[in-house]
Amino acid sequence: MAIISITIPSYNEEDNLPALYERLKHVTESSEHTFEFIFVDDGSSDNSLQILEELSIKDNRVKVIRFSRNFGSHAACLAGMERSKGDACTFLAADLQDPPEVIETLINEWKKGYEVVIGVREWEKEPARLFPKIYYKLVKRYALKNMPEGGTDVFLIDRKVANAVISIKEKNTSIFGLILWSGFKQTLVKYRKGSRQKGVSKWTIGKKIKLFIDTFVSFSYFPLRMISVVGILIAILGFIYAFFITFNRLFFSVPVEGWASLMVVLLLVSGVQLVMLGILGEYLWRNFDETRKRPVFIIDKMIGFGGDKN
Repeated sequence: MAIISITIPSYNEEDNLPALYERLKHVTESSEHTFEFIFVDDGSSDNSLQILEELSIKDNRVKVIRFSRNFGSHAACLAGMERSKGDACTFLAADLQDPPEVIETLINEWKKGYEVVIGVREWEKEPARLFPKIYYKLVKRYALKNMPEGGTDVFLIDRKVANAVISIKEKNTSIFGLILWSGFKQTLVKYRKGSRQKGVSKWTIGKKIKLFIDTFVSFSYFPLRMISVVGILIAILGFIYAFFITFNRLFFSVPVEGWASLMVVLLLVSGVQLVMLGILGEYLWRNFDETRKRPVFIIDKMIGFGGDKN
């Protein structure tokens, strides 16, 4: 009999938490395994903490970590993983889009010897997913070759994988990217992804863009290589254009004119240079952020962890 730790990041999900707990209880009551439910309150401003405290009193399997502010779902997954005691760890969203029923399927694959079991989502109703499709295609091509094409939100990992990821202690990264990067034996499991039960998504466009940048800066040198390629192409085009102007002036007496064309070239090259500096700045800022050694998250309160201090 194994211990399975389920980490649930939660940010202003007071409407979904009771229903999620009931689903978790129903799914796990007939299992041969022992479970712990680690809810990570990511700085919620609603009544999420009060609801979680009540659940913890009612069920000693419910454990709660409260962040001092919003640090993001990936930091919440890391916090839950660090304080879990399970032989395997899995992660679920609090909005019930990822059904708790998939956990048993993930466990069955883990028992076969796979150390990383990835839930590949199939949608009940296919949403407009232009950004995710582009993101996962680019990540698979240029950063993480073992990234599922359709993306994933659900993992189950062995304890040794969890320990390996915890030991990395990287900031501004993707926790799922680290799991894939670790290279342990993995398999895929398809599951049906539903729609959000209540409330609105907290996954804003700003968070999506940050994840996109974090993934590429953490797991790929492609943006830096792209800078070199673009620089070489612009230099070659510049030399060709300069040769063309000089040739026409020397052999055909064509006057060198064109304030407008000069400004277009100047603005184009300046824009490309600023983009390149921005890419370099993303890498440099992350290096600077790592050297400051600030924690990935700060815990305000812990509930239900026995001898651990609240």
